[in-house]
Amino acid sequence: MNKRTILTLTLALLLLLLPLTACSGGGDEGGEEGALRDVTVILDYIANTNHTGMYVAQKLGYYEEEGLSVTITEPADGVTPTLIAAGKGDFGVSYQEDLTYARASEDPLPIKAIATLIQHNTSGIASLQSKGIETVADFAGKTYAGWGSPAEEAILKAVMASAGLDPAQLKIITSDSVSYFGLESEYDLIWLFEAWDAIAASRDGLALNYIALRDLDTRLDYYTPILLTSESMLENDPELVRAFLRATRKGYEYAMQNPEEAAGILHETASTYDLEMLIESQNYLTDKYVEDAPRWGEMKAEVWSGYTDFMLEHQLIDRAVPAEECFTNEFLPE
Repeated sequence: MNKRTILTLTLALLLLLLPLTACSGGGDEGGEEGALRDVTVILDYIANTNHTGMYVAQKLGYYEEEGLSVTITEPADGVTPTLIAAGKGDFGVSYQEDLTYARASEDPLPIKAIATLIQHNTSGIASLQSKGIETVADFAGKTYAGWGSPAEEAILKAVMASAGLDPAQLKIITSDSVSYFGLESEYDLIWLFEAWDAIAASRDGLALNYIALRDLDTRLDYYTPILLTSESMLENDPELVRAFLRATRKGYEYAMQNPEEAAGILHETASTYDLEMLIESQNYLTDKYVEDAPRWGEMKAEVWSGYTDFMLEHQLIDRAVPAEECFTNEFLPE
């Protein structure tokens, strides 16, 4: 075989391979073009209707449309902000108070909130109607059961002091199994979320009195829950953050427009919960995800600053953390 023949065959082979090379492209760090990029989301708690939009985005292919293969997990071996800071997950669900603690610590965690899942604090203090606890003034001489958070105790003491009461008049106990059923015989007050335990308690036949936290102090109308990620993710892979938030927003928009169908999707994961309870909870949250905000996920600096002021006032943190260190709206879709 002469050199001309070899050259001709070589050129022919290159021409045959050219279309394949053009199709494969440069690819990304994950491999071939078209391959989905693995992303892990760590929740704050068990799967519930706060998280529905992410399960919808996963089920209906919104993440895949953005080139993402998203795995949603519950926090099995640590606190979510710490896990995200350590690179154990890409995105996490947490609360404004936890992120503020993380940023105000002696060794601040390099994390930021990138969206709020609900615009206003939908939690509060509940008791049985039969006990006649209707205002903070009625807390005196009662027993509160909680999970032992410093912020939890500080908030209770602060609202009692604001009502002119001695905070020592409220007995506070910590329990690993706080439940609204315990209100019948073990304690008088618990902290719960309207969209979840308040609905479940009603379905179980318990009539509750409920005092919303944001009605006790405007600074307690903080963001809970929130989506967060690491500062390194924001700096090194901003397009991934934007893609994740675009798909997540579509999931929450679907949940707002189709609450029953969205609850059914969540039920595939949260199957231990009654579907009707999930539907009722989803209907409650339909107008809470965005509420008075101009778009899904958007946060305000004054909300972050207000709760930081509350934490400083009650010595929960040692220094003020500027709001811009805690959150950003930069990556939200328009």
